[in-house]
Amino acid sequence: MRVRARKFPGIINSTSIDWFHPWPRDALIDVANKFLFDTELDSDELRDKIAVNMAETHLSIDIANDKFRKFERRNNYTTPKSFLELISFYKALLDEKKGFV
Repeated sequence: MRVRARKFPGIINSTSIDWFHPWPRDALIDVANKFLFDTELDSDELRDKIAVNMAETHLSIDIANDKFRKFERRNNYTTPKSFLELISFYKALLDEKKGFV
């Protein structure tokens, strides 16, 4: 790697490394609660249960990613952005279904 870096310094100079670490369960729940705060729900208890479910769903994807990596030998990444997209998708689907009912 050192020899290659000397021959092609642009590889090192133009590279950025993103390290993705899993969010803790409590942080996921807090973020979900914050984003669901403006959503009209029957009770705060229901909002808390939905936030916990979203956190558990997001964490379960990491387990599925490990299985996928073992069987397919390819990586699939779950980022904080994907968790925020899950929340926004849930809110949009909830609004749509409320309008339907």
